[in-house]
Amino acid sequence: MVRKRIIPCLDVYQGKTVKGVNFVNFKEIGNPVELGRAYALQGADELVFLDINATNEKRSTFVELVEKVAKGVDIPFIVGGGISTIDDVSRVFDAGAGKVSINSAAVKTPGLINEVAGRYGPQRIIVAIDAKRDGDIWRVVINGGKSDSARELFEWAVEVQDRGAGEILFTSIDHDGTRKGFACKAIKELKTRVKIPVIASGGAGSMQHFADLFETTNAEAALAASLFHSGEVEIAKLKLFLKGKGVSIGL
Repeated sequence: MVRKRIIPCLDVYQGKTVKGVNFVNFKEIGNPVELGRAYALQGADELVFLDINATNEKRSTFVELVEKVAKGVDIPFIVGGGISTIDDVSRVFDAGAGKVSINSAAVKTPGLINEVAGRYGPQRIIVAIDAKRDGDIWRVVINGGKSDSARELFEWAVEVQDRGAGEILFTSIDHDGTRKGFACKAIKELKTRVKIPVIASGGAGSMQHFADLFETTNAEAALAASLFHSGEVEIAKLKLFLKGKGVSIGL
């Protein structure tokens, strides 16, 4: 049985970790270097660093900050935000990232997925997909949730897989920051369409929400931010809780 992963996320804006609701109304949380080190010590399986406004500001990821975070952790480190070319990918890897997460650039230039997977291997590329409900359809959005795309979630996920991505990071904007639980119905459907691992994001508000995700879907990992940042849930205690629920998890 595949062990499920717990992944804290550092949403970084102007060098500070922030958290919002539905991708807006951001509040400063703390120093990403210190938070990253703390989560590694708590038992996080991986760490995600997202430079959330890099794409909108049309710039590359803050590589210097990535280097500082990478030096403080000994767990797999994923970096996203402002990565739009193969040179951007190379710089992030050189700074210490183990994997890259590509979102808007993948939608705008799908061939970038093939290029990164071909050069570095599928295991090092994650395609992040942000989506929101539009009636019965999940619409893919880009540029930090500010722009609609012509893509539909499930069709795009299949294409992402076919182009060589090793994992998908799916975030429901409708659930983001609400603490009302993950979009389990959509995640369950997503896992029927793709074979590659899916990281679920958006909506975690309690330890039970993680259990609900793993008990009702085949998602391989769960990502959360504010719940961990606030200290309401500690990763080590969450893992013990999930193990008690029969979830396969590394302690």
